[in-house]
Amino acid sequence: MLNVKVLGSGCTNCKRLEQRVQKVLADCGLDGEVEKVTDYGEMMRWNILKTPGLVVNDVLVASGRIPNEDEIAGWLAK
Repeated sequence: MLNVKVLGSGCTNCKRLEQRVQKVLADCGLDGEVEKVTDYGEMMRWNILKTPGLVVNDVLVASGRIPNEDEIAGWLAK
């Protein structure tokens, strides 16, 4: 099972990223858990300067932008 974290305060872009990740998981038939991380202390663990951030299986793959579905699918398929 994939562990995916969306890092952010809950802003519009953070919500949009979470929705996009959920869509890619469903479209690809992947089993994954999406966790929203809004605690700033936890976000700083990943050393991001801008939100939203995306962590897949404890690896930061993106921050400060909303990746497209193809990028997300590539990260989730690894």
